[in-house]
Amino acid sequence: MKYAFSVVAILFVMQLLAQEKEVITDPKDGCPIFEIPEGDTVWVMKQYMMVIYLRGQNRDQPKAEADSIQAGHMAHIGRMAEEGYLSIAGPFGDDSNMRGILIFQVPSEAKVRELMQGDPAVISGRLTYEVHPWWGAKGSVLK
Repeated sequence: MKYAFSVVAILFVMQLLAQEKEVITDPKDGCPIFEIPEGDTVWVMKQYMMVIYLRGQNRDQPKAEADSIQAGHMAHIGRMAEEGYLSIAGPFGDDSNMRGILIFQVPSEAKVRELMQGDPAVISGRLTYEVHPWWGAKGSVLK
């Protein structure tokens, strides 16, 4: 009898694990969200897309050209923020291979890659990038 109960219990747990959880999306931007209960607090988590800029292989442009690329790069970041895609951006403060981060509020990696193709620093090869899904508490702010 214990064996039969154990088998039924294991099958029940496997059934629960096999069920796909419905993905709830933010109506504003289509990004996935979910809730994590912690005592009396419920954290509403939202998926963002994080881009890590990396030093590119083509960094030997003359200074005037590099300055022009940088100006275009900054303008592109500003446009993405104005259009509501970008939540936060900034460079790292050291001289490592990682040059900066961007955190996007877009529903997919494909949309991030589409936006990144317009960055003059990426186009020129001065920067490359990686895209990573990243979860943060919805409405979080830096203080």
